[in-house]
Amino acid sequence: MSRQLGKRGARGAGLVLALITAIGITTGPAQAAPAGRTPAQVVAAMQPGWNLGNTFDSTGDDETSWGNPRVTPELLEGIRAQGFRSIRIPVTWGQHQGPAPDYAIDPAYLNRVREVVDWALDDGFYVMLNIHHDSWQWINNMAADHDTVLARYNAIWTQVAAEFRNTSPRLVLESLNEPQFNGGDPAALLAELNTSFHRIVRGSGGGNTTRPLVLPTLHTSADQVHLDNLTATFTALNDPNLIATVHYYGYWPFSVNVAGGYRFDATAQQDLLDMFTRVHTSFVAKGIPTVIGEYGLLGFDRHTGTIEQGEKLKFFELFGAQARARGVATMLWDNGQHFDRTALLWRDTELFGQISSSWRTRSGTAASDLLFVRRSAPVTARTITLNLNGTGFTHVRLGNTTLRRGPDYTVSGDQLTLTAGLLKRLTNLHGYGVKAALSLRFSRGVPWRLDVVTFDTPVLAAATGTTDAYAIPATFNGDRLATMTATYADGSNAGPHSWTPFKEFDRAFTPDYPAGAIKLTPDFFAEVTDGAPVTLKFYFWSGDTLTYHVTRSGTTVTGTP
Repeated sequence: MSRQLGKRGARGAGLVLALITAIGITTGPAQAAPAGRTPAQVVAAMQPGWNLGNTFDSTGDDETSWGNPRVTPELLEGIRAQGFRSIRIPVTWGQHQGPAPDYAIDPAYLNRVREVVDWALDDGFYVMLNIHHDSWQWINNMAADHDTVLARYNAIWTQVAAEFRNTSPRLVLESLNEPQFNGGDPAALLAELNTSFHRIVRGSGGGNTTRPLVLPTLHTSADQVHLDNLTATFTALNDPNLIATVHYYGYWPFSVNVAGGYRFDATAQQDLLDMFTRVHTSFVAKGIPTVIGEYGLLGFDRHTGTIEQGEKLKFFELFGAQARARGVATMLWDNGQHFDRTALLWRDTELFGQISSSWRTRSGTAASDLLFVRRSAPVTARTITLNLNGTGFTHVRLGNTTLRRGPDYTVSGDQLTLTAGLLKRLTNLHGYGVKAALSLRFSRGVPWRLDVVTFDTPVLAAATGTTDAYAIPATFNGDRLATMTATYADGSNAGPHSWTPFKEFDRAFTPDYPAGAIKLTPDFFAEVTDGAPVTLKFYFWSGDTLTYHVTRSGTTVTGTP
């Protein structure tokens, strides 16, 4: 995953093709595919894939410097047992390189990478090996320091290609992770790097003459201009053993929960559908096999709770369905937050259940996984919209009990109605919170969990604090916070992301349910005008909203409901 997500323009595919021709690349006759498999068959055999993230791609002294444990054969066997057929091993090489002119890679580090690659191959994985965070550390300076960057990049691939020249054809090499450049012509610079990578690896002989090579778009973006530019590179190289790669982390407001994007709504869904359409039309339909080398949600970089559970499950369900329909292999980005690398267990089994089911079939979902029942009001029947996704609804379960159609619920098309009688029984216990977890069952795929939650409107209290540690006392009464807006008295937007009133979950604000507080972060107050009252509006998943006012005076903050 890159630390820079901006998109830059390019001159177009014609210039890329002209550049490759100008720098003297020659193409020969088509070569045989590795081990009797075409690149398309290789990509199919790689599905599904997993990223060994925040390990060899760390920028510290060794693979543990970003907090993950040392890789063991048991870890790789544990991942293989989950059904993954390929593993991407991102590697940041720069801090392990010596000085010019050789830029020699530390032999101990290269040997350690080799050891883990061999373990993975021995386990039966396809393995994708790359240059990773070097992309934003020093390769991005290529426009200003062209010859030095190119020499250093070439030195990495010369040494890596030599090390792995006779390795199993199930090892595939990826030229560069999320390419990005400061200035210059980014499309031309990337074409030059991809072409140089191709020349070095193919010229190293052995198994590298036909080894599948993976080439990225600029930023590994699926924007059309970048797909077209990479297509031009493929045309110029005229090599049948090439694979294209892009990354996908969703519609950005949904991916980080900002600008009101707290639901996987029609806009977020269309962004996903459009991405797969462009990739299929530009690459797959033209015979260019494609791997989405990373996918997930950007909010996961902070924690997986940044995106509400049911909304993220719907994202992964549709993502997996589209990957199957479009013939694209996918590799889950896991920086250690998904698969516990010590216990060898999934931290969120429900999430992985949805992801793994999507490799094979579709699953039914619903408009939400939360049904709020107000404790201070009479209980009435409630209707939930089902997303059948081509499945058939079958029944509802509560634990090991199958509920009765009629007395407990009714179904009409995609409308599921839970009766007042059922909801009264489920919510008759005192207190707030989840009173029952219903399991909605469909004809295939995984069940959909629907939590029945009792609540009343939350209550906020006045508070004084500092910009470094400001917390609004909150009695949540069973409700859950979805998002927050911040505006000044004149209606203009306050705080970070001033182009939207909706602030980013966990970066500007975060609920602390055990402590009974909503915390506003130093990042939020850093972009709040001193002395200007700010109106906050809190949106809860029940549908309730609350208004609160804060004023910053230097480092002091006062707030009232």
